[in-house]
Amino acid sequence: MPLPSGVDAALLGLLGLLVGSFLNVVIHRLPKMMDLRWAAECAEFQAASGSPEAASTPLDQPPFNLMVPRSRCAHCGHAIRWFENIPVLSYLALRGGCSACGAPIGLRYPAVEVVSAALFAWCGWHWGLGWEALAWSGFSAAILALACIDWDTTLLPDDITLPLLWAGLCAAALGVIAIPLPSALWGAVAGYLSLWLVYWAFKLATGKEGMGYGDFKLFAALGAWFGWEALIPIILMASVIGAVVGIGIKLRGSLREGGYVPFGPFLALAGLTAMIFGPASILAAIGL
Repeated sequence: MPLPSGVDAALLGLLGLLVGSFLNVVIHRLPKMMDLRWAAECAEFQAASGSPEAASTPLDQPPFNLMVPRSRCAHCGHAIRWFENIPVLSYLALRGGCSACGAPIGLRYPAVEVVSAALFAWCGWHWGLGWEALAWSGFSAAILALACIDWDTTLLPDDITLPLLWAGLCAAALGVIAIPLPSALWGAVAGYLSLWLVYWAFKLATGKEGMGYGDFKLFAALGAWFGWEALIPIILMASVIGAVVGIGIKLRGSLREGGYVPFGPFLALAGLTAMIFGPASILAAIGL
């Protein structure tokens, strides 16, 4: 007997809280892991080439990944105990500060947990407790992590974009999501190539790079999950949101160094909008 939709939403919402807590770790640590990996590769290359700089570059680094070391306060180094890491509740109990030194804990942490829970709950309410809801919940988690990482670092890690792309194609092939495999396949192809062509047209015309390769891969992943028919609504929505936010930031004088705003978060937001309301509603919202 199927569970009531409210129960499905509550169960997946609880799972979303736990996943959101893990996403905070991913958002914080994955860019640092990438930096360490690049540094290690550079050190290995320098050592192999006999560069004099190799002697001053340590090759052995303590383990740093999504599991170790334990999470600590960035200010005093206090190791966070399990009861200080309960999603949202610990933040409220600690009144938004470290239990050891009182340093403020960023509001981003509970915000990511709440947004993740809300997205998972919506998937449970809309699709019920099943494989399709789990697939779209995983999509939501990946998109949320990518949006936050790109906003912070202007990076869209292959560690997330490529699995997200393949997951969309596999979900379509297995019939887990209601997107035919040909539409998903050509959506991935068209998503990548369209932004790749825009990138090179802009670079040839101005000599500057208007976006990164991670944007191509993210748009390809969105094409895999929604099909090629959804690409135009998604890119239009992302462009409109990006223009509005970019103008607002410029008027406030808070543009980051270089005067650019990463495009990935707006692609991510357009993807979540397409998931919740459908691609057609995006066109209607912008008057098309």
